[in-house]
Amino acid sequence: MKYRLKKYSKRLNSRVTLESSKSESNRAFIINALAGGEPSNISNLSNARDTQTMHRLLSEKMKEYDVMDAGTTMRFLTAYLAIHGQNSIVTGTERMKQRPIGPLVDALRTIGADIDYLEKEGYPPLQINRIKNQMATEISIPGNISSQYISALLMIAPCLAHGLSITLTTEVFSRPYIQMTLDLMNAFGVNADWTKNRISIEHQSYRPVNYSIEGDWSGASYWYSFVALASKESILTLPTVRQDSSQGDQIISNIMDQLGVATGFESGSIILRKKSMIKDELKIDFRHCPDLAQTVMVAAAVLGISLQMTGLESLKIKETNRVMAMKNELEKIGASLTEQHGVWYLSPGFQLPKEVSIQTYDDHRMAMAFAPLCMLTDITIEDPMVVNKSYPGFWDELKGLGVEIESL
Repeated sequence: MKYRLKKYSKRLNSRVTLESSKSESNRAFIINALAGGEPSNISNLSNARDTQTMHRLLSEKMKEYDVMDAGTTMRFLTAYLAIHGQNSIVTGTERMKQRPIGPLVDALRTIGADIDYLEKEGYPPLQINRIKNQMATEISIPGNISSQYISALLMIAPCLAHGLSITLTTEVFSRPYIQMTLDLMNAFGVNADWTKNRISIEHQSYRPVNYSIEGDWSGASYWYSFVALASKESILTLPTVRQDSSQGDQIISNIMDQLGVATGFESGSIILRKKSMIKDELKIDFRHCPDLAQTVMVAAAVLGISLQMTGLESLKIKETNRVMAMKNELEKIGASLTEQHGVWYLSPGFQLPKEVSIQTYDDHRMAMAFAPLCMLTDITIEDPMVVNKSYPGFWDELKGLGVEIESL
């Protein structure tokens, strides 16, 4: 199936329902389970497929856990089963079997978990037996790998008989996601000390609490792009997001300010207003917010803004190789993406055709990052249902704005 989005050139002036934060939901589910809480303790949960998968797998004791394409679920559940597993198998899609998990497995083995690779060394599927005797209280792990490995270890740390100290041996990428994990752990009664490159957590007990998930700043980024590309003065209101959010993707408000979108905070909502752009060249480090990169690239290409980008390394091991996917699809609108010594350059060279067809590569963010092009031209999105991974209501929200969407 494909969706054709008809060009929409009217002024935006509406309210959009955001999906709740998938990142926060998945962490809260694991911590709540470790606390012995009921699933009902967590409210305003994300409807994203990843979160629903996490909910289902934690609710049922089974021999084999199939996370499908949910990378966060794979990593968090691997650590969780190092506490509660018994000959448990964790597997996923063929793409999931190509996504590395070696650093997390190595760390869990050092602590005392019994984990075997069932196919390829360093990759899922895994067979996991829980830690019976803690073999180490201190481990070292690079800080420039996926923060989900680090978060997975942090969440189980207070459940270990002797606690755990983690030394981050390199510069830390995606720091806000690690801080989000620690903030959620604190909300459930666990304290941690993060001093310089060392995070220390003593043996403690989580306590069940009632917790409400906030709106997803990653999801908000797409609506920023719609406003940025709107041909007329536009306003969108996005509810349930916090100004004091621990989500790293809140930085989208600063980035999009330079691309012509002002952010206002009002009674638990953000108000997006179109304004003049500030610059035609930007340097952006995506180390702490890699999920924003695709959205920003598309908006910048259309607005004629050149980008110099770092911190894109993790994009190569996501649902697809996002760097290569972006390179391919940006060429369709006349933009180029090149790399020199770890720095990526986007050159607009903007040539928007009367209609453009975008491949999604089984990646939800490809579909939503390119969807705002409908503000300027007809666009076809191939395999549009990939958005179910993180934002199932995305197309309905777009229809609610008045965008005409035709199924092909």
